[in-house]
Amino acid sequence: MHSNPMNVPPVSVAEAKAALVAQFASPVLRQRATMLWGTRGVGKSSVVRQVAALYGVPLTDLRLTTLEPVDIRGAIYADDRLERTVWFPPEFLPGPDQPEGILFLDELTAADPRLQISAYSLILDRRVGRYELPAGWMVVAAGNAAFHGAVSHDMGTALADRLFHFHVVAGIDAFLAHALEQGFAPEVMAFLKVRPDRLDDTEAQLAADHLIGASPRGWDDVSRVLLEMRHGRPEPLPEPLARRFVQGRIGAANAAEFFGVLKELRSGADVLALLAAEPGAATLKLLPSTLDGLYALAYGLVAACTEPERLARAMAIAGQLPEVRGAVPLPLAEVQTLIVELLAQRALQLGFEQALLESPAYQRYAQSRG
Repeated sequence: MHSNPMNVPPVSVAEAKAALVAQFASPVLRQRATMLWGTRGVGKSSVVRQVAALYGVPLTDLRLTTLEPVDIRGAIYADDRLERTVWFPPEFLPGPDQPEGILFLDELTAADPRLQISAYSLILDRRVGRYELPAGWMVVAAGNAAFHGAVSHDMGTALADRLFHFHVVAGIDAFLAHALEQGFAPEVMAFLKVRPDRLDDTEAQLAADHLIGASPRGWDDVSRVLLEMRHGRPEPLPEPLARRFVQGRIGAANAAEFFGVLKELRSGADVLALLAAEPGAATLKLLPSTLDGLYALAYGLVAACTEPERLARAMAIAGQLPEVRGAVPLPLAEVQTLIVELLAQRALQLGFEQALLESPAYQRYAQSRG
C-alpha cells in the first residue's frame, strides 16, 4: 500500500473541526464543498454536527446509502401549462426560508453510483434539477477510501479537484479530551492512555481479515457497557455478559487484553477511599504503585470531582504522587502533570476554577513549575 494514498497530511478531529469552523465563517470559502475522509468511527459526522451547533444553524444530514437516486433529484411530473416534464425537488433539501446552514452528504463514497451523480451536482454546481442550494449553505461530504477497508467507489479527479480534502485520523489526545468531556468510564480512558495503539486497529484488522476491530466509536460503546456494569437499571450488567458485548464490539483479542488490564485498573486505587483519607501517610498508603494503576487513578479522580471540595482534595492527592515508590521506576512527574491538567479542564467545565486556584496543593505545584 502506498504510504500516503490521500496525498494530504492527516489531521486530527480537532484540526478538522477548526478548519470547518473557519470555512463556515468565510462567505467565500463556504461556497466550496469539503470532503472528510477517514476510517469508521473516527468522528467525521460528529464534527459536522458540532460546527452546526456552534453557529446555531440547521444541519441537513443525508445518509446517502439509505437514499435512492430519485430522492435527491426529485420526482418528475408533467406540467400541462408548460407542456413539458419538470422535476419536483425533495422537501428535505433546504429552501429559501433557511438562508444558511450545513448540508452534510454522509457516506458519499459508499452510495450507489447513480445517486452520486445527483450528489455531485450539489457539490459542483450547488444545484440539482430545478433546485438550487441557498447561497449561505456549506456542503460537507464524508466517506471512506478503499484502503480504509470499507465499501467505496472511486472518486474521479474531476470531482476531487472541486473539493477541499481532509484526511481525518484518530488521535489519542483528542479522543481522550472528548471522552473526558462526555463522561466515559475512567477504565477505558486509562487503558487507552497506556495503550494508544488500541484506539483504532483498522490496519491490523484488515491484515488479519477480521470483520470486527477497535475504533473510537467502538470504545464509546465499551464505555457504555462498563457504566452499565456499575450503574445499570433495573440491575447492573453481569460481567460475563458484559464481556460478550465488549467482544462483539472491538473483537476477541482487544477484549481479552482490555479485561486482562481491567482488574488491575480497578484494584490499583480506591478513588473514594483516597478522597476520604487523611493527607500524608494515610493517603500514600492508598496510592497505586503501577503505571496502569496511576492512570486509572488520574481518570478516576477527575470523574469523581463533582464538587469544589473534591477537586481541591484531588489536587492534594496529586501533590503526593512524587512520594510513591514502585517495584520499577514510574513516570510520576508525567502522571502528576496529567492529573493537574485534567483537573484544570474539569474545573473550567464545572465552574470550579476558584477552588482549584485557592488550593494550597495547586499553588505549590504552580510555584514548583515557575
